[in-house]
Amino acid sequence: MSSTSEREGATSHSGLSIVLPTFNEGGSIRQVIESLLRLETEHPIEILVVDDDSRDGTPDLVRSLARQDPRIRMIQRVGRSGLASAIKEGLIAALNPTAVVMDSDGQHEPGSVVEAVQFLNREGLDLVAGSRFLDQSEIRGLSDRRTDGSTLANRLARWSLPRSYGHLSDCMSGFIVLRLNRCLPLVRQVDVNGFKFLYELLAISEGSLQVGEIPLNFQPRLHGSSKLDLAILWDFMVSLIHTATLRLLPRRAISFGLVGASGVMVQLLSTALLMSLFNLAFQQALPVAVITAASSNYLVNNALTFRDRRQSGRQLIQGLLKFLLVASLPALANVGLATSFYTLIQANALWAQLAGIVVVYVWNYAASSRFVWNSP
Repeated sequence: MSSTSEREGATSHSGLSIVLPTFNEGGSIRQVIESLLRLETEHPIEILVVDDDSRDGTPDLVRSLARQDPRIRMIQRVGRSGLASAIKEGLIAALNPTAVVMDSDGQHEPGSVVEAVQFLNREGLDLVAGSRFLDQSEIRGLSDRRTDGSTLANRLARWSLPRSYGHLSDCMSGFIVLRLNRCLPLVRQVDVNGFKFLYELLAISEGSLQVGEIPLNFQPRLHGSSKLDLAILWDFMVSLIHTATLRLLPRRAISFGLVGASGVMVQLLSTALLMSLFNLAFQQALPVAVITAASSNYLVNNALTFRDRRQSGRQLIQGLLKFLLVASLPALANVGLATSFYTLIQANALWAQLAGIVVVYVWNYAASSRFVWNSP
């Protein structure tokens, strides 16, 4: 690894690329860009706006600013979306050796850019993150509930990351400064379906990066509302399991398995209700419960696991029929094995169903990924 003095010498006259991912940020992007252009820094600046084909006028607004100032560049993405992939694309397109990633909604103060770059060079680090949770930090842009949730999420994230990152207080920060000659090979490997870009980068680096933090004064957003939703929380859970299992299983396989676990509960509950409320025999209740669980799995997978290929309207119904068709063979195996277990081995509805369910998972994941959602 290069010495601190060598790194400082290599970057003392380098430029700075600031990556701003946007999606419907028309109410804040002008103010953010203008504040960044006013920064007093010895580094020449380029501002890279990576937009996910916003419909609120953001692309046109940025283009008008870019015509007035050549330091502004615009990447408008059509047919691809997502915060992590926007960050990755912006960093790969950056012209300068040092890059900054920050939010476009005004919650990150432009002045933190100068502080973070100076800290990066002074300490000879590979990456600096802005933390919301250092003693000197101030949070004015998060509710108490969101702050508590972020604190818990960071604890879980630190547990799953290499020990060399145990000193970090905010390993899911959206404000980062990177030395690209060290980080770009890892950036290229980041799974853009992950929960947070910084977390995914730290996970795949296996502790090889020298990382520090600066305190952030986290501001209320200038415009719009938070994009945190159930899908993001789901991604976080999948990311934790993915990292904890040494990234051996595909992320979608983990997500599919978690959905399958919920389907197990649906099947067990449906069987119990049908047997108790309608006095059906186990052999009569089981086929209905299996179809109910399969339908539940399809709807949840469509909303979460394959949401980048999410189906709706007529496609949703067609997809359900395809999914049930794909699941029919293993479903028959499920019913047959469970019935045989119940009849020949032990008249226990729980263990009989679990024996059948084990047979189904691999087939359903591989076949439905390709046939239903056309995903590799």
